[in-house]
Amino acid sequence: MSNQFPVCSNLIHLNHAAVGPWPQATAEAVCAFARENVEFGSLHYLRWLEREKQLRQQLAELINAASVDEIALVKNTSEGLSFVAYGLPWQPGDNVVGIQQEFPSNRFVWDSLASKGVQFRQLDLDSSRDPEQALMALCDNNTRLISISAVQYHNGLRMDLPRIGRFCREQNILFCVDAIQQLGALQFDVQHIGADFVIADGHKWLLSGEGLGLFYVRNAVMDRLQILQYGWHMAKPLADYSAHSFELASSARRFECGSPNMLGIHAMQASLGVLLSTGLDLIERQVLENTRFLLQGLSAIAGVEVLTDSTAQRLSGIVTFNSEQLSADKLYQRLSVENILCAPRGGGVRLSPHFYTPRTQLEQALAVIERVLKNG
Repeated sequence: MSNQFPVCSNLIHLNHAAVGPWPQATAEAVCAFARENVEFGSLHYLRWLEREKQLRQQLAELINAASVDEIALVKNTSEGLSFVAYGLPWQPGDNVVGIQQEFPSNRFVWDSLASKGVQFRQLDLDSSRDPEQALMALCDNNTRLISISAVQYHNGLRMDLPRIGRFCREQNILFCVDAIQQLGALQFDVQHIGADFVIADGHKWLLSGEGLGLFYVRNAVMDRLQILQYGWHMAKPLADYSAHSFELASSARRFECGSPNMLGIHAMQASLGVLLSTGLDLIERQVLENTRFLLQGLSAIAGVEVLTDSTAQRLSGIVTFNSEQLSADKLYQRLSVENILCAPRGGGVRLSPHFYTPRTQLEQALAVIERVLKNG
């Protein structure tokens, strides 16, 4: 598997929670697609459509969707969240429940509903030892939706999604999950979780390019979303270009307005091929093992404060820490000079290795952190 990730020969990549590197297979697929365009144009477009079909099947397998018809391809997470926010029929006095520390994509869109008389209630994670219970406590008879990330981007806190999903079903509340910090790192079962909507871009743990993501819509709630944009690709049937009447696709393809991102499709299909062939269970075990190794190593370094919850059920692929000796920004800059790719997040420095990250690189990163802090 190491030959799939030449990045390991060039730097210590601990930044998959931001933008992940491509596997070798993905680079080859994109190069082959480019050569095909140069030499043959769109002669083999039908074959490209087969690649698109394979990608939808892979995404359905990735999250254990009941049907591939529940899978749509979108430009990014923000677009999918906007489909939910502006597709639902809100009434003045309704509210959405979420988390104050979320990435802006999962806050700004709900804040914007204030113009419709919808309140966005935000939980302060720092004030609760039981965030799931606190989220549920924010709900009332006017709560229409809970929208949270599966894993918090700044400190790696893994949410108990099945618990929230059960509550939502009991209370007839819709459940929306931003899964961008989980898919590709930890296993995800949308049916077990009970989510109505799942959105995730492909450029982080899924090791693909920016500009293409997953939008899952549970079939039972699909018709509840108003369509926000229109185009030829969302019509039923798809290839009847002379049709004068418009019928919406019965599948989640109704959310795909125009021409597909074929370049992104070739990239993501290859990346998912690497992940699925490796095995999602094996990937999760290795990601969590790397996380535990970093937590243990950081805890042994003088002056380090680990900001990530080390409780087993809360672990993800993200470890965030800070130090008394250096500010987060200065520590981040020092590590960058040492060829360690990480990020300043959540009041500290965020490390996010993937399953393929060599143990020797984690040991090297810890040694650099200890040396940098010792020297000040």
